[in-house]
Amino acid sequence: METVRAGMRAGQYRAASAALDTVEAACSDDAAAMLAVAECWTHLGRHQAAERASRAAAAAAPQSTGAAYALASALVATGDIDEADRLYSRVIAAAPADWDAWTNRSTLRTATPDRNHVAALEDALGRARSSPHARIALGYALAKELEDLGEYDAAFAHLSDAAAVRRAGMRYDVEADVATIDAIAAAFSAERLAAAPTPRPEPGPIFIVGLPRSGTTLVDRILASHADVTSLGELQDFALALMQTNADAADKRSLIDRSAGMDHARLGAEYRRRLAELSDARGFVIDKAPLNFLYIGLIALALPDARIVHVRRGAMDGCYAMFKSLFRMGYPFSYSQADLAAYRIAYARLMEHWRTALPGRMVEIDYEALVGDPEPEIRRMLAELKIGWDDACLSPHRNSAPVATASAVQVRSPIHDRSVGLWRRYENQLAPLADALRAAGLALETGTRR
Repeated sequence: METVRAGMRAGQYRAASAALDTVEAACSDDAAAMLAVAECWTHLGRHQAAERASRAAAAAAPQSTGAAYALASALVATGDIDEADRLYSRVIAAAPADWDAWTNRSTLRTATPDRNHVAALEDALGRARSSPHARIALGYALAKELEDLGEYDAAFAHLSDAAAVRRAGMRYDVEADVATIDAIAAAFSAERLAAAPTPRPEPGPIFIVGLPRSGTTLVDRILASHADVTSLGELQDFALALMQTNADAADKRSLIDRSAGMDHARLGAEYRRRLAELSDARGFVIDKAPLNFLYIGLIALALPDARIVHVRRGAMDGCYAMFKSLFRMGYPFSYSQADLAAYRIAYARLMEHWRTALPGRMVEIDYEALVGDPEPEIRRMLAELKIGWDDACLSPHRNSAPVATASAVQVRSPIHDRSVGLWRRYENQLAPLADALRAAGLALETGTRR
C-alpha cells in the first residue's frame, strides 16, 4: 500500500488505481487491507469504489466498528443517508467513546422534536467531560441539533465551549496566515499579472474558489449538473503541482517568491497532467478546492483556458457557518472569533487585489443572490463562463454524483435560502466578530453598508 500512496503523492493516479484494483481483488476477505484500500479510493475521489471496499471490509469483519464507520462515511458521500445513519448508530451502541460517530450522525438530518439525539448527547457529554475529544465532538453535535430545534442560546453555549477546546489544542498563529496572504498579493502585483496570457475560449478547468461554507459546493453541484461539465471534487492538485515544480523552495515565503517568477507554462503542464491522470472527461472539468483563491494569480498565468468562479457570502453568515463547522482537516482559523475576523479581513483584501489586478478574469457569485433567485444567477454564471444553457442546472439536488464535503447532506435538497441571516440569532454572542469586521470596513451582510 505504501507504493500506492507514493504514486498518489506523485500524481500517478492511473498506476495507483490499477494497483488498488489488484489489491482489492486479491484481499477482499482481509478487513484491514480493504479499509486501507477504501481510504485510498476516498483520497482519489472514487467514493463508489470506497463504498465497495468498505462493504468488503464490513463483510470480512462484521463486528468491526472501524469497518462500519468507514462504510457509513462512504455512504454519506454516495448519498445513502438512511444506511449511514443506521451504521453510525450501530458504531455508537458498540463503541460509545467513538465520539466522531456521534458528530457525524447528527449532521445527517435536521433534528425535530420527535427525532433528535439531544438527551443522549447531553448524557454522553456529562459522562465524558474530562475528555477534550468528547467535549469537541459532542459539543458540535449538540450545537447543531439544538440549533435545528430553535434552542439558540443553548446551541451557542455548546458551540463556543467545543470551539474553545478545539482551538486550545492547536498550534496555530493566524497572523502567519495573514502574512502569507499579504505576501502573495505583493509577489503577484498588478504589473506582474499584466503579463498573464489572454484567456482562451476553449473548454478547460473551472476553479470554484472562496472560503469554506460560502456556497462553493452548491455552485459545484449546479455546474456539474450540466451535460458538458464534470466535477473532479475538492482537489489538491494545483498546490501539489506548484510544490512539485518548485521542489527546492526552502519555506512558504520562498515558494511564493519563486512561484511568481517561475516557468508558468511548466506549472500548467504539470497540473494538466494530473487532471488527465484523474479523469478522461472531455469538456469542462471542475476543481472545487475553496482555498485555491490563494492561487488565482498563478492560475491566470499558468492556465489561460481556465475559468475562475469566486463564490462569496455575507461576512457574518459566512464566518458563523465556518465557526459552527467541525472540520476534520484544514481551516484552523475557524475556531475563534478573533482568528475568523483576521482571516476574513485578509481574504477580502486579497480578493480585492485579484479583482483590480485581473479585471474580468473571475466570475463572481453572491450566495445570497443565488439562493434567493437561482435561475437568473445560474444563467448569468453560465453565460460568463461561455457555457450553453442546460435546464438540469436548476435542479442540482437531482445530481446523483457523489459529494464529500461538509455540505454533502445539504446539497441533496432543493436550493433554499433558510440559512441567510442565521447569524442574527446569535447577534449578541457574535458581537466581537462583528465589531472586528466593521472596524476593518467590511459590510456584515451582502448588499448592506457597515
